[in-house]
Amino acid sequence: MVKKVLNSPASELKTNGKAGQDGAAGLLAADIIIANAPDPLFVSDLEGKILQANDAVSELLGFRKDEVVEQSLQRFISAEETREFVAALDEVVVRGVTRNVVLNPRSASGEVIPTSLNAAALRDSDGNVIGAIGVLRDMRELDKARAYAESLIENAPDPVFVSDLEGKILQANEAVSELLGFRQDEVVEQSLSRFISPEETQEFTAALREVVEHGVTRDAVLNPRSASGEMIPTSLNASALQDPEGNVIGAIGVLRDMRELEKERAYAESLIENAPDPVFVSDLEGKILQANDAVSELLGFRTDEVVEQSLSRFISPEETQEFTAALREVVERGVTRNARLNPRSASGEIIPTTLNASALRDSDGKVIGAIGILRDMRAYEEVVRDLERSKTELQEKILDLEKFEEVVVGRELKMIALEKELENFQRENEKLKAARTSS
Repeated sequence: MVKKVLNSPASELKTNGKAGQDGAAGLLAADIIIANAPDPLFVSDLEGKILQANDAVSELLGFRKDEVVEQSLQRFISAEETREFVAALDEVVVRGVTRNVVLNPRSASGEVIPTSLNAAALRDSDGNVIGAIGVLRDMRELDKARAYAESLIENAPDPVFVSDLEGKILQANEAVSELLGFRQDEVVEQSLSRFISPEETQEFTAALREVVEHGVTRDAVLNPRSASGEMIPTSLNASALQDPEGNVIGAIGVLRDMRELEKERAYAESLIENAPDPVFVSDLEGKILQANDAVSELLGFRTDEVVEQSLSRFISPEETQEFTAALREVVERGVTRNARLNPRSASGEIIPTTLNASALRDSDGKVIGAIGILRDMRAYEEVVRDLERSKTELQEKILDLEKFEEVVVGRELKMIALEKELENFQRENEKLKAARTSS
């Protein structure tokens, strides 16, 4: 029992009366808890002598309990760690607890076992701290996991860093150095605010809050300044860094260099701006995000009167539904062809157009909107109307010809009939003449 092991007058309890019974019951309960704790648990005095240890300590270190109890902890740890443990005991006396002290005891086989020590005060019946109850956590598996994670970070092709919740960089891989042009020792232990503006530092702090609340943050925009002074556009995705208890203690951030994407975006914007046809970009709700001058020329609105407006401002409710259906087709198939739109211009004119649209995608290939090209169909429809008019006129002329033909043919038939009657009359006349002559 703890009382017998301590063998200290301060720890002796009165055995007469209820106080003695309560004290004995408390010690018995403590003994039971210590003996049956699943984690390695020991009791030491304030000089570091081990007074009690459970079976889990023996399993951890490979020593029998009688080889551990009554031994100084310094038998199992280095001189430096013994000093740290004594300092931890001082903290236990002052504060009642100490947290996450690193100890690396040597096992019976000679293996150095990384552990984390949490200790609480052991008090006598007067409340005086007379020792410590220590709980060891075997960190070997955690160290393996940490080493594996560090290896993944170090060998990741993308720039990856680890920061605490104040934004101090704890680790950064070579890709970060290549991106920023700083050596790793110029990055690690520095605040991220050294590399980004005060405004972006506030955004990063907000991103860290999102990591704490949701476990991740997506596509935060950062523009760190490189060693050469260049502002590098990047996108940050971060996930939570958690301690063994699952508490978020920092963030693992992955940066994506957006310079090439920015060049491609600028090139695409240049193509849109300088396209001869009316071209616009919309999100999946139909809000116009960009429109070139040709759109303004078509509709008669200034660019600032078009951008940030819903397309439904310019077309009818029925066509808005058709456009929404076209956007769904863009999402499913990547394109839509020859959708009919009849936007109303600034002057109130209804302008017949056809819409061909293709998918606008983000850097991950997800469809986030549409790039639409309008074709002004007024000239085409005028040509169609001219053809229709020509067709009508031609049909009328054909009818006139048919009527004329009927008249002409009728006359010809009458002439033929008259000619036949004349021929018959002449033959009859000749017969009469011949009859008269013979008589």
